[in-house]
Amino acid sequence: MSTTIKNINITRKTVLVAPLDWGLGHTTRCIPIIQALLNQNFIVFIAAVGKSANLLNKEFPNITILSLKGYNILYAKKKALFNAKIIFQVPKILRAIKQENKWLKHIIKVYKIDIVISDNRYGLYNAGIKSIFITHQLAIETGNIFTNQFVQKLNYKLIDKFDACWIPDEKAPNDLAGKLSNPKKFPAIPLNYIGILSRFKKEVREKNIDLLVLLSGPEPQRTILEKLMLEQMNGLHCKMTLIRGLPGVKEKLDMGNKAINIYNHLPAEELSIIIQSSKIVIARSGYSTVMDLVALQQKAILIPTPGQTEQEYLAKHVAEKKYFVAAKQSGFDLKKEIENFENLKETSMIAPKNNNLQKAIIALK
Repeated sequence: MSTTIKNINITRKTVLVAPLDWGLGHTTRCIPIIQALLNQNFIVFIAAVGKSANLLNKEFPNITILSLKGYNILYAKKKALFNAKIIFQVPKILRAIKQENKWLKHIIKVYKIDIVISDNRYGLYNAGIKSIFITHQLAIETGNIFTNQFVQKLNYKLIDKFDACWIPDEKAPNDLAGKLSNPKKFPAIPLNYIGILSRFKKEVREKNIDLLVLLSGPEPQRTILEKLMLEQMNGLHCKMTLIRGLPGVKEKLDMGNKAINIYNHLPAEELSIIIQSSKIVIARSGYSTVMDLVALQQKAILIPTPGQTEQEYLAKHVAEKKYFVAAKQSGFDLKKEIENFENLKETSMIAPKNNNLQKAIIALK
C-alpha cells in the first residue's frame, strides 16, 4: 500500500510596517506589532530612517529596513510658537505625504507587498493592497475648540483613504487616551481597538535605583529637558540613572558625578529592567511612553513637551486618574515633584490586554 503526500503550498503574506518619525514613540509602539507579525509567520519589511531605523535595527537585526524619508518636522523652542511653527510647515508635510504615496507604489512592485501598516504616515495607502492606519489620535487636541473641529475633519479625510484604522487603546470607559481615542464622532472606515501596546513585560524587580529620568521626543526640547534634569540631579545624593533617548549616538556624556549613570540608549530588555528597578521615574507624557509605564504598572512624574497640546492633555488626563503626577517643564523643581510623587495615592491602573492585537494580526492572513 502506497501513500501519496501532496505538496502543500503555504503562501506567506508580506507586510510593510512604517512608523512616523516624530520622536521615537511611534517606532517603539510598532515593536509589539512587528513581533506579533513574525510570530504569525508573516514576512516583514520596515520603512524608516535615522533614529527610528537605528532602534528597529537593534530590535530586529534580521529584518530588511527600507529607507523612507520622514516628515522632518522642526519644533519651536518656545511654547507660544509651537502651533504656529507646525502650521507653517503644513505644505512640507503635504508634499511628504504625496511623495511617500508615490514611494509606496514602487515598493509594492519591487517587494511584492500585500499589506501596509502605517503608524500615522498618511500617504502609505494603496488601493491594490490592504492598507491599515494606526493612531490613538482620532481627535487631535490643539487647544482651541474651533481648530479641533477643523483638524478632525482633515484628519478623518486622510484616514478614510485607508481600509481600516487600528487604535492602540481600549474602548471607553477603560481608555487611556481619553477623548483622543474615544471621540464623539468617528471615521467612516472600520475601527479596531487593539489594546495598549508595549514592548515591555511586567516582572518583579528589586527597587535599587532611586531616580530614573527617561528622555525622549524631538529636538530642541529633548536637549532642553536634559540640561534641566542634569542640573537638578547634581543636587541630589542618591542612586540615579538618565537615559538620553539617542539610539545610534556613540559619544558618551560624562557629568563627573558617580551617582548618575548615563546611557544614550538601551535595548528594550535592559530598559524594561531599569524602569522596573526604579523607585521614581520621570518621563515625557508621550502616549507610547505612557503605554509602556502602564504595561509595567510603574507610576511616574510626567513632563509634557511644552506646546504639545496632546501631551499636555494626556498628562492631565492620567493625573486625574491618579496614575501619575503631572508637572510643567517651566519652573520644574525636582525636589518638590519628588515630594508630590511620594504623596501620590495608590490607584489601580488599567491591566493591559493584547488579545485584540493578536486577533487583528491573525485576521490579516
